[in-house]
Amino acid sequence: MQLERMMDDRTISGQQLWHWWQGARQAAIASEVPLVELEWLMQELCSIDRLTLRLESFKTRPQVTLDVTLADLDRLWTQRLRDRVPVQYLAGRVRWRRFCLQVSPAVLIPRPETEGMIDLVAAAVQHYPHLAAGAWADLGTGSGAIALALAQLLPEARIYAVDVSAEALAIAQANAVTCGLSDRLQVSQGSWFAGLPPEAMPLSGMVSNPPYIPTALLDELQPEVRDHEPSLALDGGADGLDCIRHLAAIAPRYLKIGGLWLVELMDGQGGAVRSLLQQTGQYDPIDIHLDLAGRQRFALAYRGQ
Repeated sequence: MQLERMMDDRTISGQQLWHWWQGARQAAIASEVPLVELEWLMQELCSIDRLTLRLESFKTRPQVTLDVTLADLDRLWTQRLRDRVPVQYLAGRVRWRRFCLQVSPAVLIPRPETEGMIDLVAAAVQHYPHLAAGAWADLGTGSGAIALALAQLLPEARIYAVDVSAEALAIAQANAVTCGLSDRLQVSQGSWFAGLPPEAMPLSGMVSNPPYIPTALLDELQPEVRDHEPSLALDGGADGLDCIRHLAAIAPRYLKIGGLWLVELMDGQGGAVRSLLQQTGQYDPIDIHLDLAGRQRFALAYRGQ
């Protein structure tokens, strides 16, 4: 009975949490799950900073207050190990740039690599200051991460977050409110440019992290991705380029002259995406950019004359 009360209480002793922590660490090692994920979950749900975790100094605290009961924490960690549920979905949030974003299986988990897209926009706007104003669209916004970063980066611009999923847009809207940017961001449901209102055109820029995984490779993805993240945000068709091909073909109808076109892609797709853009005869210049690991990650182009 005492153990049950302890497991159901959000306020427990540091010693009790330490004992759970030791068992969870051993289970992570046995399941080949990185210990950093357990540390992250503890930071998010136990309000314990990383240094305190590493030193295990919480062990001596008379009381530790959790965001969830110890029973729930144990259940969540079991889901991570047994079902390979991403730790971000378990916590219901993820840290990305300066934001703490709500996430669920309805949206792709924002990756650190995608932050490079915002850096490319910042460099482009510095080189072409006129792009800092007007309308920008984040197509396939998901959690709203890219759109929110654009809203923060471009205070003079109007930012539109577009997604075909109503559930994803609800999360994007909630994140905009939490981040204090709801007055800068307009969410709109629809497929790619069809989700934009007429007053948004012509766009100063469009960005997108579209599905780009070839269908045949989906089964080879890690179970955390394959079994839990939305296939709608992953499956790019036979060659992985269906959505990128569509965006390359129709974007000139919506971009102003000199407007920016920027998408994330899979390593190895750079040459094919460059060819797609060149074949339209609508973009100049066209560049493929690498991420910090030296992998092809982004295609950036401007609508030509």
